[in-house]
Amino acid sequence: MKKEKLKTTKWDAVDYLKTDEDMADYLEAAMEDGEPAVIATAIGNIARAKGMTQIARKAGIGRVSLYKALSPDGNPEFATVLKVVRALGLRLHASTS
Repeated sequence: MKKEKLKTTKWDAVDYLKTDEDMADYLEAAMEDGEPAVIATAIGNIARAKGMTQIARKAGIGRVSLYKALSPDGNPEFATVLKVVRALGLRLHASTS
């Protein structure tokens, strides 16, 4: 019996971040996870969806530096995270559980 080759396609969260509401919901879910790398990756994906160059400019951060900070191996300073979140037009908020 001949096995069929499994066909795969690359999945990218950016393909599903079409609206501001999609982006806010995505970041909210990442924050609920609570893992810093997940949150940074979500912010990076949202920035890519909106245009990394534009977001880097609005945040006052070099584009390459922003890519590095928001990469899976990155460890952005909190000030960087806040600048990027503002540049994305999003807000962080707290609530009780």
